[in-house]
Amino acid sequence: MSDKNSPVVTDLVKGGFPYLEQKILECKNCALHETVTNKVISKGSENPKVVFIGEAPGKNEDETGIPFCGRAGKLLDKFIDYMELKDGEWAVINTLKCRPPANRTPTKKEIEICRPFLTTQIELMKPTIIILLGNTAEKAYGETLEWGESKIDENGTHIVKIFHPAALIYQRSREAEQYGYLDKYRYLWNE
Repeated sequence: MSDKNSPVVTDLVKGGFPYLEQKILECKNCALHETVTNKVISKGSENPKVVFIGEAPGKNEDETGIPFCGRAGKLLDKFIDYMELKDGEWAVINTLKCRPPANRTPTKKEIEICRPFLTTQIELMKPTIIILLGNTAEKAYGETLEWGESKIDENGTHIVKIFHPAALIYQRSREAEQYGYLDKYRYLWNE
């Protein structure tokens, strides 16, 4: 990610997870903070092998403060089980920490404003694999990939782009394709 050496990210990384969480909870850098019930930070390990990056919190996530706890989360849990990842080997984070009204797609400006938090989470977690769940995660991370494509970034991290689980709720016909992507890259997390 291009902003990992910015002064803001450097400061957040120095402070560690508690400081990062405090800064996310205090953040008022865009209007989204005005309409949220809870800011949504992460679920899973602080030292994972695999990090899944989603788009933004939905209604259930906003209510609970936990990412991927609704219908899309149940499908993501199914994928994590299929990948045979154990507790401690994975984490889930979102591009944005606040729910956009009516679950709309985050704006470019909102992604940019929230990017230091995303970058800091990745810097602190130091995953060996990042799975981008859809186009918004891809844009926020700053990579351009086709569906099911993988590349290695400048840090040696494997980046894989797959469908966001919410998209598969409405396009069940693509679920087999998703499992194909997970099978294709299984060697990365089963090393």
